[in-house]
Amino acid sequence: QLQLVESGGDLVQPGGSLRLSCAASGSTWPYNTVAWFRQVPGKEREGVSCISPRGNTNYADAVKGRFTISRDNDKNTVWLEMNNLKPEDTAIYYCAATHPFRLCVLQQDDYNGWGQGTQVTVSS
Repeated sequence: QLQLVESGGDLVQPGGSLRLSCAASGSTWPYNTVAWFRQVPGKEREGVSCISPRGNTNYADAVKGRFTISRDNDKNTVWLEMNNLKPEDTAIYYCAATHPFRLCVLQQDDYNGWGQGTQVTVSS
């Protein structure tokens, strides 16, 4: 499985922007779909967005039009650009990767490699 390290979490005001990064390492890169999930303490972890090795993407309804996922296979990195942030976007954001050659779907069971998480707080 891939090793994943997230970065970029911060405190930001409502309406602001933030970009999260996920650095990947492992022998199966770049053949893995990578996703961002988020979790608020006491709530279920939810899928935010995913991107396949060829760049096919999928987004949760709550973030469509505000968040953009991208990847650079040569740089072993996946980004999540978050715009027009809302207080309800506050959560720990996790990067996750599938086994090779899996579809881009936002179901946790499809992902076998996880990062340690990065905190995003949206507050005035």
